[in-house]
Amino acid sequence: MKEKFHTITFEEKYGKESRINSSLKFALKLLKKAETAHQSNDLDTAINFYKESIQSFPTADAHTYLGWMYSLQGNLEEAILECHKAIKIDPDFGNPYNDIGCYLMQKKEYDNSLPWFNEAKKAARYEPRHFPYLNTSRVKLIQGKHGQAKSELHQALMREPDDENLKNKFRELVSLLN
Repeated sequence: MKEKFHTITFEEKYGKESRINSSLKFALKLLKKAETAHQSNDLDTAINFYKESIQSFPTADAHTYLGWMYSLQGNLEEAILECHKAIKIDPDFGNPYNDIGCYLMQKKEYDNSLPWFNEAKKAARYEPRHFPYLNTSRVKLIQGKHGQAKSELHQALMREPDDENLKNKFRELVSLLN
């Protein structure tokens, strides 16, 4: 499903400036190193690289992913703080909105999570676009609002039509409602 607004890719956000700004270029290299450490399940190293990246050139991406590392360590309050820093730097970046919503879900603050997912849905720079719809659907299921959950899950599927997991979740929900 094509969004009704212009979306911004990572390359569009940082590509041109990183070619002329050595601090940003270095910060983006550190982001890659942090990602590699995270994929190796070395959270402490990833955290250190994200912090170094922020020291070199603060980006919404580094703050958001640093927050993610904190959440994986069970420190949801610190994760939420990092996401707020990310939003302050780049309010068009959808990930921190969705992540705050997820952290609030983990804290069982379901009603408080929904506005954050709604902000993620509107963000110009956000991939994967189906996540805030999927997460809103999860909240609606928890709240017993199955019709609304189905509608949100349908929106997720419209944005990621080839995702077999989403298709199965949608079929399960439809069969539950019948």
